[in-house]
Amino acid sequence: FSLENTDPRVRGRGIQLLSQVLLQCYSLLQEKEVLHLVLFYESRLQDHHLVIPSVLQGLRALSMCEVLSPGLAVSVLKAIFQEVHVQSLMQLDRHTVYSIITNFMNTREEELKGLGADFTFGFIQVMDGEKDPRNLLVAFQIVRDLIAKDYALGPFVEELFEVTSCYFPVDFTPPPNDPHGIQREDLILSLRAVLASTTQFAEFLLPLLIEKLDSELQSAKLDSLQTLTACCAIYGQKELQEFLPSLWSSLRREVFQTASEKIETECLAALHALSACLSRSVLSSDSEDLLDSFLSSILQDCRHHLCEPDMKLVWPSAKLLQAAAGASLRTYHRITRSVLPLLLEQYTKHTQSSQRRTILEMLLGFLELQQKWGHVEEDESTLLSLQAPVCSVVFSALTDPSVQLQLVGIKALTVLGSLQGFLSSSDLELVVDHLIRLALHEEDSQSSEAAMEAAGSLAPTYPKVFSGRMVPRLEEELQSGVFSSSEREESYHNHRSLQQRCLQALAAVSTHTSIVKETVPVLLQHLQKVQKGTEAGNTQDMVSVCQSLHRVALQCQQDAEGCWYFHQTVVPCLLAMGVQAAMQESTHTLPGKALLEEEVLSAMIPVISAATTHLSPELAAQSVSHVVPLFLDGEVSFLPQNSFPCSFQPFGDGECLEAQRRLVALLMAFVCSLPRNVAIPQQEWLLRELLALSCSCNCPFTATTAAKCFAGLVNKHPAGQQLDEILQLAVNRMEPGLGEGPHRMQALTLLLWVTKALVLRYHPLSSCLTDKLLGLLGDTELGPAAADGFSLLMAESPDVLHKGCHADVRIMFRQRFFTDNVPKLVQGFHGAGPDVKANYLKGLSHVLNHLPKPVLVTELPTLLSLLLEALSCSDRVVQLSTLSCLHPLLLEAPQIMSLHVDTLVTKFLNLTSSPTMAVRIAALRCAHALTSLPTTVLLPYKGRVIRALAKPLDDKKRLVRKEAVAARGEW
Repeated sequence: FSLENTDPRVRGRGIQLLSQVLLQCYSLLQEKEVLHLVLFYESRLQDHHLVIPSVLQGLRALSMCEVLSPGLAVSVLKAIFQEVHVQSLMQLDRHTVYSIITNFMNTREEELKGLGADFTFGFIQVMDGEKDPRNLLVAFQIVRDLIAKDYALGPFVEELFEVTSCYFPVDFTPPPNDPHGIQREDLILSLRAVLASTTQFAEFLLPLLIEKLDSELQSAKLDSLQTLTACCAIYGQKELQEFLPSLWSSLRREVFQTASEKIETECLAALHALSACLSRSVLSSDSEDLLDSFLSSILQDCRHHLCEPDMKLVWPSAKLLQAAAGASLRTYHRITRSVLPLLLEQYTKHTQSSQRRTILEMLLGFLELQQKWGHVEEDESTLLSLQAPVCSVVFSALTDPSVQLQLVGIKALTVLGSLQGFLSSSDLELVVDHLIRLALHEEDSQSSEAAMEAAGSLAPTYPKVFSGRMVPRLEEELQSGVFSSSEREESYHNHRSLQQRCLQALAAVSTHTSIVKETVPVLLQHLQKVQKGTEAGNTQDMVSVCQSLHRVALQCQQDAEGCWYFHQTVVPCLLAMGVQAAMQESTHTLPGKALLEEEVLSAMIPVISAATTHLSPELAAQSVSHVVPLFLDGEVSFLPQNSFPCSFQPFGDGECLEAQRRLVALLMAFVCSLPRNVAIPQQEWLLRELLALSCSCNCPFTATTAAKCFAGLVNKHPAGQQLDEILQLAVNRMEPGLGEGPHRMQALTLLLWVTKALVLRYHPLSSCLTDKLLGLLGDTELGPAAADGFSLLMAESPDVLHKGCHADVRIMFRQRFFTDNVPKLVQGFHGAGPDVKANYLKGLSHVLNHLPKPVLVTELPTLLSLLLEALSCSDRVVQLSTLSCLHPLLLEAPQIMSLHVDTLVTKFLNLTSSPTMAVRIAALRCAHALTSLPTTVLLPYKGRVIRALAKPLDDKKRLVRKEAVAARGEW
């Protein structure tokens, strides 16, 4: 009844119902049913305009049918092209038409191609005048498919170009709170993919790009340059020939005149793409060599600027030349043949260091391009023919008084060394001599550090030269820097800097296994000499050697041979030195006490850890079979120089063994860095000894390292009865220790580290231990330390319990800890007495400070009042943690923070007068961050804040004044 009704509205509702049904069940239709329905819907396209939207929905359903008879797709599209004026429809109905076309192109490609150019023309009529971005994205995709799938464009190439290029450059700003999420960049990329999809558009597109390049609109220039770069991927000489002069003129003008770094970058990218395009065409063309004439134009317009006395256009010209030169080996040879001799001449002509630096930086740019092509070809390379003058210029820069020129020279030296076959053996010796001089004797630390980095970079390429020439020189200098105790202390301190640099240089150059085998014995020998000495500053010297060994260990990690050599050489040596020093301390004999100091042992920990983490399981098992028996059984036979005055019993009883117990730090560094699949011999015994030591030792350093070692092993221990028994034993030891007695702090330290070990691996006992920790916040003696412990639980640990040492660390453990424990912290705060409330605030601020910011923003409304209360706490740690927590929230959640602006302004301004410098700085940064809130919210406070921020402008600390200037200026 509805389909035959004379009222178009009723007919429309009938067809709408039918179309909705078809959209639900089109896959169930038979071929004959589809045929009749298509014929019916085609006839309805001639109906009243109110009916058309529902008809199109039905045709969309039918276009998805697999049983559509041959010829029906063409019939439907012809009917739409002929009967429907698409651009007069609503956006959704136009989108339906595009969907029908897309469906048929995906499933009936050959049929549509049978229409020839008529299909292209029909689509042009459909798309012409489209304005909605949702529809444009679909329409641009259809055009891309037309071209990519080789549909016939016939005489309609220009029309197809016009109907798409009219949107170039894209000018679209999405409305606020747009639910569709279409961004300007989406339309730009989609349109660019169309314009750069075929060479047939070239004759129309290139003039358009040149026109937009010459406009004043920055966005149009950027879009044009990026589109030109994209087009060069498919264009050849034929497409570009007519437009090359205009394109070059526009690119040159923009680089010479623009103040925009983005436009300059895109211009250089476009020039690079043009040169690469012409280089490819040369290989496949017998016609005129456009590349040569194009490069000649570039050289003609840029080369002379390199010689100008004021050097005004030197850099723009050099960048243009380098962009073209980097396109291909041929462009590189053509340009460097003309430019390199000129740069070398200019370097000699100019005497000022600043001008020489500019010229050398340009030369460096061309040298770096040579790296792209690898080996220097003798027959073509300009660089090889200029070897002597290039080396001369670089070596002269290395001896110049200007540090900035030296730094560029060092970079150039590194690049020259990377060019295989460029430097002769005599040049290489000179390179090493220069690097040694700069590394050891150059006053400026920048040059010294750069020379060391250069040595490390070149050493793998020339290991024999560096191990045969540099390492012996460094060893000689290092030995000359060690003085006997009889020499004057002043001389010792004068040589301290040289000694430090020697150690750093030895580490820096250790980037090849053969060199590591030369440098490691030198470093260890020096460490042993320092240990035996009695000079002032001997602790710091030992730390310096350990820092160098650590760097070498890190550099060895990716090389299995070097890693194992370092491990089996260094680890036993450090352990032997430690055992020797501990026994001397126990028997009150020779001096060796410095090695047992916390600072030195702490420096040894990362060395042993880095030497262990990357071992294969087989080699790690071999090593652990020696190290663990050393500590449990006193088995010293694997140590070098293993004749000791007494037995090694670090877990034994007696005050005389206190020095030996300190070496548990080295055991921790080793066993906590082993891969998880390496079995530790006598592990249960070891865990029990560590547990006992951590609870009873009077030395805080030893107790803490024992607790960390216990926690590191527990974290990796397989789940099961053995682990449960060990953990129960730990709880039984901790509970009485926390209650009363002289070892409460040791028990708390053990609780913190075991809790962290279990929290990281989501062990069920972690919640029980965390509750114990929460209970201690109300303890007047242990409360502050327990509060600080929440930072330990949430932060990354540098030596144990991190992924680098194979710990079991689950993702999002911080979020889980937050969810489980912050409500308890808030509840505890509200129920706590006034003397311990600060502990809860401190614990809370530590947790929030380490939480990922997106999580924190979502929880902000419930916690903000507590954070504001924390700012009133007198504890500077609470203040600092809270400020560092609030700072990013001011930037990321301005709407929520605006609700509390009055309180925030008052609190921040009060804290700018804090007696603690770090708090003053953090408060000023927060006051600065307040300016990210809406202006209407801030205006009532503007005068008050500006007046209040005048005081810290006169602060006695420079860093505070700096923050005050920035904050006040922003207000």
